Amino acid sequence: MIRLPMSTAVLIVNYRAYGDLTRCLASLAPNIGNDDEVVVVDYESNAAALAAAVRDHPRVITLPLSDNRGFAAGVNLAAANTRAPYLLLLNPDTIVEGPVVRELETWLASQHDVGVAGACVINVDGSVQPTARKFPDATTLLGGRSTWLTSRFPQNWFSRRNLVGLGSPGPVDVDWLSGACFMTRRDLFDRLGGFDESFFMYWEDADYCLRAASAGFRRTYLPTSSVRHVGGTSAEYALASAIRAFHQSAFRMYWKHASPIGKLAAPLIRAGLWLRGERRVRQEVRRRKR
Repeated sequence: MIRLPMSTAVLIVNYRAYGDLTRCLASLAPNIGNDDEVVVVDYESNAAALAAAVRDHPRVITLPLSDNRGFAAGVNLAAANTRAPYLLLLNPDTIVEGPVVRELETWLASQHDVGVAGACVINVDGSVQPTARKFPDATTLLGGRSTWLTSRFPQNWFSRRNLVGLGSPGPVDVDWLSGACFMTRRDLFDRLGGFDESFFMYWEDADYCLRAASAGFRRTYLPTSSVRHVGGTSAEYALASAIRAFHQSAFRMYWKHASPIGKLAAPLIRAGLWLRGERRVRQEVRRRKR
């Protein structure tokens, strides 16, 4: 039996983050092989800025678009323009630190029941982002990544229940992984129909992992592989819209996967998420005025 070399398609969805994209591609270049592919979907594309960002990377495929169709649609478009058996989602505002591509790829190749593998994502200050999580439930309202309780008392029971993987020395199975840096199998991606494009931005990664779980595949967090993540660079261009999109997608996630009984609470969930989102928008407006 002839064993073909492993290869990965790196999928990057960019929105006006050309400086970050330049640094991301530079960090990625020494960590990919000749059989790997890199695709950049560039929303509201600036031709000159995009050309400058990829100038030193002639193998990168660029897909410039005049509009913004959302992250999920961008991932699907990038995947459709590649052939490699593994797909790595990578934010343009990440810096690849070491052989992350090969490490995630090797894990998936050796663990045939794992459908998604995610790397450790490190903040610019060296702290670890809680990118490996439990599927959302009632406790997420208190212990989610961006809640007041998590920011003030990060070791509380609710946060520890939801933000799994922090402090883990080795691979650990989790419910879902952030799309800032995660790898999945192409055959699973195709089987699931890719990302759900009804999610414009945020929560499409959780939805994908939930559908992978329903198909019988594990999701693994690999803390020994890492990327550094600035975070929120593209969102800063339209921060209020990004905050509202987060909460709209959170409700979409709830509605899509709630039981018939759970959907009875949908009006309360929608109202609560709307109020939380508008509160966050006002907070950011005040912060920017300081």
